[in-house]
Amino acid sequence: MPKPAPSFTGVWPILVTPFDDRERVDLESLDRVVRFMARLGMDGVTILGVLGEGNRLVDAEREQVIGAAVKAAGTMPVCVGTSHSGTAAARYLSQMAEQLGAAAVMIAPPEEFTLNEQRVFEHYRTVAEGIAIPIVAQDHPASSRVHMSVGLILRLIDEIPRIGCVKEEAPPTPQKVAALLSGMARRKVTLLQGLGALYGIFDLERGAHGFMTGFAFPEALKAMVEAAHSENFAEARRVYTRFLPLIVFEQQPGPAIRKEIYRLRGLIGSNRVRQPGGTIDAATAAQLKVWLDAVLPGEDLTRKVKV
Repeated sequence: MPKPAPSFTGVWPILVTPFDDRERVDLESLDRVVRFMARLGMDGVTILGVLGEGNRLVDAEREQVIGAAVKAAGTMPVCVGTSHSGTAAARYLSQMAEQLGAAAVMIAPPEEFTLNEQRVFEHYRTVAEGIAIPIVAQDHPASSRVHMSVGLILRLIDEIPRIGCVKEEAPPTPQKVAALLSGMARRKVTLLQGLGALYGIFDLERGAHGFMTGFAFPEALKAMVEAAHSENFAEARRVYTRFLPLIVFEQQPGPAIRKEIYRLRGLIGSNRVRQPGGTIDAATAAQLKVWLDAVLPGEDLTRKVKV
């Protein structure tokens, strides 16, 4: 029996891909990461995103990672990043994810110098026609170099039933969230926010339904979303303000800082970033430790932290 389509609300952490010190995929650590997210009560998890180093894995490794994540997740849905510069390749990767038990795929538009909005639309439609699970349309021009207009995103929602969610990461995100929500007339989907929750409280205030992002303390994001859904925005602002220094610090380019936090949380054995990415340096790791102690004094990072 096919699994029911996920609701795409709440918090879907984008996970790191663990490697050992020789840059081999560490499936044991991945299993630990996914199970930890389930214990935290996450609504789903997303693997092989931009900061999940999905573009640094060969297909055989992707297959291993997806299979391990789906197995560890149990009933928690797994979304798989399947973006690719080629439409046929994105469709193939999406079919692979579906066959391995993924509940959804996340796709950003491909960067192409001759790309126009019609070709972006056709890219999504072609992938959608080849799968039976939902697509999270990722609007993240910082990585894709493609700026999707509100009109194009609304067309994707209206005309491609497989589009089940929009991950909105094109600043200014609060304004774009509001525009998308007000423009959904024929069909409505959920909006999840990314960018490490940098603008998280502002997006929630404008109607975002949650987060699909990689901040290494997703329990804080869960508390923000639950407060916002209860219209207790004072509490959501309090949580956001408390964790903001860590949100900002983690925003530095690349997954190195996030991986170090995962290591400190006892989730991965090594903080190695696969080449050509750089692993965290000693000075940055020491600075991170200062800020962790300042924001979370006395906390056992290997457990759910108090928010």
